[in-house]
Amino acid sequence: MRKILPASLTLAALIGLAGCSQSNDVTTTESAEEVTTLRLSHLWPTTAATHTEIFEPWAKKVEEDSKGRIKVEIYPSATLSKPDATYDATAKGTVDIGSQLQGYTNGRFPLTQVAELPGLSSSATQMNCMLQTLYDDGVISSEYEDTHLLFMMGTGPGGMHTIDKAIRTPDDLKGLRMRRPSAIAGDIIESAGGTPVGLPATDIYTSLQRGVLDGLSLPWDATGSFRLIELTNTHTNIPFYSSAIMVTMNKDKYESLPDDLKKVIDDNSGKAMAAMAGKVFDAEDAKFMAEAKAKGDTMIDIPDPLNDPQWKGPLEAGTKKYLNDVAALGLDPQSVYEKAKEASAACKV
Repeated sequence: MRKILPASLTLAALIGLAGCSQSNDVTTTESAEEVTTLRLSHLWPTTAATHTEIFEPWAKKVEEDSKGRIKVEIYPSATLSKPDATYDATAKGTVDIGSQLQGYTNGRFPLTQVAELPGLSSSATQMNCMLQTLYDDGVISSEYEDTHLLFMMGTGPGGMHTIDKAIRTPDDLKGLRMRRPSAIAGDIIESAGGTPVGLPATDIYTSLQRGVLDGLSLPWDATGSFRLIELTNTHTNIPFYSSAIMVTMNKDKYESLPDDLKKVIDDNSGKAMAAMAGKVFDAEDAKFMAEAKAKGDTMIDIPDPLNDPQWKGPLEAGTKKYLNDVAALGLDPQSVYEKAKEASAACKV
């Protein structure tokens, strides 16, 4: 027994060491396959195509390309960050990825919003291409230096939607309280005699119900996504602005990723994503306009307002006011405006 016991102890010790070695190997393997969770915050409802056809497919593609090493959790309907604070939340790291309309924070992205001016885009596809081009060429990139921008998006042309109030000329806007999506649209509404009201898209439905608003200005895709077609019945299709949207990532979170996972993010960023998003917005515009027509809503078409004798004045006045306001900040909006025109022409479908 005295001879066997030490041998047994030696065998047990060897087994123990082997077990420790195996445990360390498992830990190393698990560490190599550690999953990074990215929280993505946006304002659209889960029923909106922006959620189901842009963000959900993007998240799935990133997860697949990373072989499961990146997991994307999506928080829609502004549940994780307020619509007008999502960019700041992303910069601070409260969320990892955020999408917000630049127009929700007046004065924060003044050069980017030059692209929203009337006459620069006639579709979401053109708007997205123009915005991404301006960013990639360094024309507006300085406005996003505190985050890692993934891609730009933009809506189709915004029109006006009311309840039993036909807007055919600027005079028809006088006295109307119209929800405006951005300072640019607000300037134009005001120059035409209306009263622009700023509030998030998520609050428009109840404001219309309570009579706080007489109408609103939004592209067709948003009018449908936020169920505003249920309440409105008169629509003026006048392309007097388009809204810019960004999708961006916390810079520290991006830099913390290993190079191969950074490549996964990079491969799902930029012009290809901007182009895909543009097609989604354009398809939604067409779908919801057809829905409104099918229920018998009144449609008023002003396809070329910059050459319309009644609308040209207010649109040019609104454009001039915005460019002057940005110039007063010590910036050069005219240069951006000229480059936006060039990009617009190059991106025209």
